[in-house]
Amino acid sequence: MNALRTLPLLALALGAAPGLAAQDPHAHAGAAPERLGRVAFPTSCSAEAQPRFERAVALLHSFWWDEAGRAFDAVAAADPGCAMAHWGKAMTLRGNPFAGAPGKSALEAGLAVVERGLALGPPTPRERGYLEAAARIYRDHERLDSRTRLLAYEEAMREVHESNPGDPEAAVFYALAVASNAPPTDLQFERQKRAAAILRPLFSAQPDHPGLAHYLIHAHDAPPLAHLAVDAASRYSEIAPSVPHALHMPSHVFTRLGMWDESIDANRASAASARAHEERQGSAAASFDRVHAWDYLVYAYLQQGRDAEARRILEEGRGTAAAPSIATDYGLAAIPARYALERGRWAEAAQLSVRPSPGFRPGEGISLFARGIGAARSGLLPLARADAAALAALRDTLEGRGDAYWTQVVDAQRQAVLAWIAHREGRAEEALRLASAAAEAEERAEKHPVTPGPILPARELQGDLLLELGRPAEALRAYEATLAREPNRARALFGAARAAEL
Repeated sequence: MNALRTLPLLALALGAAPGLAAQDPHAHAGAAPERLGRVAFPTSCSAEAQPRFERAVALLHSFWWDEAGRAFDAVAAADPGCAMAHWGKAMTLRGNPFAGAPGKSALEAGLAVVERGLALGPPTPRERGYLEAAARIYRDHERLDSRTRLLAYEEAMREVHESNPGDPEAAVFYALAVASNAPPTDLQFERQKRAAAILRPLFSAQPDHPGLAHYLIHAHDAPPLAHLAVDAASRYSEIAPSVPHALHMPSHVFTRLGMWDESIDANRASAASARAHEERQGSAAASFDRVHAWDYLVYAYLQQGRDAEARRILEEGRGTAAAPSIATDYGLAAIPARYALERGRWAEAAQLSVRPSPGFRPGEGISLFARGIGAARSGLLPLARADAAALAALRDTLEGRGDAYWTQVVDAQRQAVLAWIAHREGRAEEALRLASAAAEAEERAEKHPVTPGPILPARELQGDLLLELGRPAEALRAYEATLAREPNRARALFGAARAAEL
């Protein structure tokens, strides 16, 4: 390693129940029985459609969007009058509630689907409540911003939950709305704690429910909370081992606790499962599940100095096409950036190319940041200045779009690059001011779920700078602050040891 480097328990055992796999058009001869977890979600749909519906909800709870969408289509085909099939399809079109707003085409399609469901005349107030709540996500999307609509959805789900106290699924979807609407700047995690308080007793009563395990992990995806979700993380991959995302999600907890072996095991299994699914589907492109697992896997490998294994994923990623998404755009940019920066290969980082990411512009910022840091630390100051300027332009673009979170991330990256430029030019006090400002900006918000952590933490970079300036006591404090947010990071551990020694 480089030196700085409460319904009755009539729950359906989805996939385990005799005959269910045979009903699944995607089941394959010789494959392991499908295991998705247990969901009980009574509806007014036909007896033929009901088990299909509960299977589809289990898929939805594990964010397997394409499979869930097909499953809800099968429900509608089995029972054309099943309004809740349209609710489910609308929820799949929304996509990951933690990843940002769906695009215009998804909003239009989701609205059309939910309106079809309502037009069927849901026979119970409960079912109409679910559909009306889903409609809040989509209605008036050209007039109302995403956060306004999602808060309206949360409020509607609160009403469904309170009107149906015997419906655990209403509680689950309400808690998910509470957690996914949490602002990243709330470092007291008020919404996450409120969601967890709803989910935790339900998980005790339904330990094989995929959504309960999944959302408890999301609600605790922060260092001060992660230890509270170790049980959910340990259980989720056993609850729904057929789902690539269920195999990956435990690593959100493992990463926040610096449990690298466990994270590696989870993401190797997830990536392999995702690839097998791609092959069954005949897809030539890597799914978001595979690339997302790769990013977490490379991060963990690099913390253990397993550079050759990280490099194998890097090389595979270079030769792999991927469907555009926030996860694929982020991961394919992050992997080469992490591989260079974590190993302290500054000249290598300076040679990185910027991967175009028109659908997720912050992905371009990853490459600009890595290249700018590499160039500045290699003494290639004109290149570093150009990358700092490009980061400033990207920040302004994101700010103009009203994307406050990524604006803040990109501006922190810009200031970190400028700090190293100032250092190389002998302007020590300005370098320290910029490095401190970058760290403070980065630490004003919790990380996005798409990433295992910053490409290189700004506070850690401040520690590097302080060491170079001969201020080891201050450097030690910077590395310790990094480790409080990012436990067991190899570079920060080594930096802290070196600073303490000095």
